[in-house]
Amino acid sequence: MNAEVVALPNATSAVARRADGTVHAPLVALSTAGTFHTFDMARQLEKAGMLAGIHTGYPRFKLGATGLPARKIHPFPWFKGPYMAGWVPAWLRQEWEYWDRVSLDAYTAATLPECAVFCGLSGSGLRSGRTAQRRGARYVCDRGSSHIRYQDRVLREEYARWGMHFRGVDPRIMAREEAEYEQADAILVPSSFVRQSFVEMGVSPAKLRLAPYGVDLTRFHPVDRPCPGRFDMIFVGGLSLRKGAHYLFSAFEALDHAHKTLTIAGVVAAEIAPALERFAEHNPAVRVLGHVQQGELKHLMSRSHVLVLPSVEEGLALVQAQAMACACPVVATRNTGAENLYDDGVEGLIVEPRDQEALTCALQKLADDPQLRERFSAACLQRVAGIGGWDQYGRLVTGVFRELADPVHVGERIPLANS
Repeated sequence: MNAEVVALPNATSAVARRADGTVHAPLVALSTAGTFHTFDMARQLEKAGMLAGIHTGYPRFKLGATGLPARKIHPFPWFKGPYMAGWVPAWLRQEWEYWDRVSLDAYTAATLPECAVFCGLSGSGLRSGRTAQRRGARYVCDRGSSHIRYQDRVLREEYARWGMHFRGVDPRIMAREEAEYEQADAILVPSSFVRQSFVEMGVSPAKLRLAPYGVDLTRFHPVDRPCPGRFDMIFVGGLSLRKGAHYLFSAFEALDHAHKTLTIAGVVAAEIAPALERFAEHNPAVRVLGHVQQGELKHLMSRSHVLVLPSVEEGLALVQAQAMACACPVVATRNTGAENLYDDGVEGLIVEPRDQEALTCALQKLADDPQLRERFSAACLQRVAGIGGWDQYGRLVTGVFRELADPVHVGERIPLANS
């Protein structure tokens, strides 16, 4: 595509222009404290000719092969780098995390490329969002989890439930995020659960845009099959109270199967470590692998009969679509965004959070019925094929950005004033 940056006659917002003088698409600038799904968004925007650039707190060497032009990636690793290297002591981490977000926001605001839309991951987009708006661009706050005050409330409840201390979300970060929600022209959310959390906290539904995440089908696909006669469960992610660790332990112990196993692939939070040690000591069929590279995950998922995710709160857990792409059915709570990835009773089973009995019954149902597992497995592959990797997500977010940049002419070939 032959395109150049021009300005709309009524704003300084940048657009990409075709050689014939018509507007192709608005240019979009992104920022993210890490990588998350934002780089998947960036690749979709680049494919559509819409990416102005992406700011990230990650060091460039940690990004690996991004598939993006190097000139469009703007790293600011001065806080994230030492944190990732383990150089920040525990007593300083909360303060460090706060200034990591504030400093990335300031750097992005100072170096923001010309754009029609700026989309910043929540927590580090307030100043840069305001800067974009002053230039005539639109600001989108991209929130990957539930509303931050809702999240804080749910986690406080969960810690109290298990008699543990929760220091709460940093009030400064909470204030920044809520200011972002207010300032933004739109808030991008990945699941109906997250959307509802915002509505419950008083945010207008008209401000919310839903775009469920995709899955990289080049990385995740079946490479093996589960072993017949067994029931091998897998949990993937950081094991914590937020992820429903205690419900996972109890469900596994209550499950009736002679050859059951549980593999835990992910970092174990300090709060859970003692309980996990006791649990594993009494259950020799439990394997704790710690952090696992993505290249190995597809093998673990392909060999598992079910991925179980009993989280009490998150946005949309990427591991669900990854497991489905490996033909592994999922049992998860509604608070994982499961409803936006699969249908209950078709590709997997969905239960209410904190419902220990329902979680155990769902797992027992799969353990008792190999034919049901086979149907779910086949349906998983069909469902992820329909998602098309990250393409469906790309269509949704580019549609949002086009609408915000020019709501009257969305989807049209817009002639420039001087053409």
